[in-house]
Amino acid sequence: MVSQVIKINNPSGLHLRPAGVFCEKALEYKCHITFKYRGGNVGNAKSVLSILGACVRQGDEIEVICEGVDEEAAIEGIVRMASEGFGEQ
Repeated sequence: MVSQVIKINNPSGLHLRPAGVFCEKALEYKCHITFKYRGGNVGNAKSVLSILGACVRQGDEIEVICEGVDEEAAIEGIVRMASEGFGEQ
């Protein structure tokens, strides 16, 4: 298991477009990918509805957790995507 905290810098948070990009990136990997937000709530990174339901806003921090065969590649890819603003920056 690997995890990393990332800060969401998108002006509108994880609204539909960046949530979809996040979900698509997570679906590229075989491992189980979740994220913790606000007080330990857990969401499924492979579900756009779960991401949208988290109501992650600009400035919020989430912890991305990857467990499985390609967990290292998954965390690197997701962290890189977040640093690039999920395609919005």
